Amino acid sequence: MNAKDLRIVFMGTPEFAVPSLRALVEGGYNVVAVVTTPDKPAGRGQKMHESDVKIAARSLGLPILQPEKLRAPEFVEAMQALRPDLGIVIAFRMLPETIWAMPRLGTFNLHASLLPQYRGAAPINRAIMNGETETGVTTFLLNHEIDKGAILAQERMPILPDDNVGTLYDKLMHAGTKLVTDTVDRIASGDIAPIEQQHIDESILHPAPKIFKEDCRIDWCRPGKQIVDLIRGLSPYPAAWSELRKEDGTAPITAKIFEARFEPASIDLLPGSVESDCRTFVRVACSDGWIVLSELQIAGKKRLPIKVLLLGWRDVLQYRFGK
Repeated sequence: MNAKDLRIVFMGTPEFAVPSLRALVEGGYNVVAVVTTPDKPAGRGQKMHESDVKIAARSLGLPILQPEKLRAPEFVEAMQALRPDLGIVIAFRMLPETIWAMPRLGTFNLHASLLPQYRGAAPINRAIMNGETETGVTTFLLNHEIDKGAILAQERMPILPDDNVGTLYDKLMHAGTKLVTDTVDRIASGDIAPIEQQHIDESILHPAPKIFKEDCRIDWCRPGKQIVDLIRGLSPYPAAWSELRKEDGTAPITAKIFEARFEPASIDLLPGSVESDCRTFVRVACSDGWIVLSELQIAGKKRLPIKVLLLGWRDVLQYRFGK
């Protein structure tokens, strides 16, 4: 079977899915339609916002479906009319069986981790936050359980010490693009042996649940490496944060920290205590040394390198970080 003859329905929403969609179309694969989320009002003006995948699909001249409900009879009928051979899902909503089981060769998903590790909504963030040194991308067949379908292919990738979620996102996005086209080719040729995710000791797996605000709060009593990994795993978005309190007892403000490094040291200071020369550096005490701040954003201010921030932050030594 020629991979270019397969009738493919592509489903996705954010930027992460766009390079794979473009690679399929530019590679001559037969993408018969793109399914993405409905337009939504966003921003101060509440202008209608289109998904990154919709914008790309329109530029590529592809038919676009934007169902409100994936079980709606009119959407199911539209999918049936497409006569799909294969479905591809990248960062989309959870599909009902009516949809994922419809293509005769099934539907596969691209996930930004080495499954079965880091199943869930935030695999890139969680891998860095946990101090991992390796991650990757996985294609797997959809089934009734989230991220538990049979694995089709994987590509491994190191997590470098200076990676944050922004840099790793870009690397995995492009690695995933090649894995998607390779997976289509192997499915078409029959040169693929799905590996079921069964009989796995769940206790040794790291989950990747959605990230909430409290997950991003820095606990300065933790070891320095863990704090820096938290900052890397949340930069540039949603960003690790901490309360910033002044000695005079005024209401605390919030500081988002985007970049920092750890200096091991034996110190006898309360975690969260600040040391600075008021010109070039600010460092914060943690359980086993210093967190040297490189870039942060104080509530109501712009995100700035520490040297620029200190030009107007003359009373920095009157503050401490934490609860």
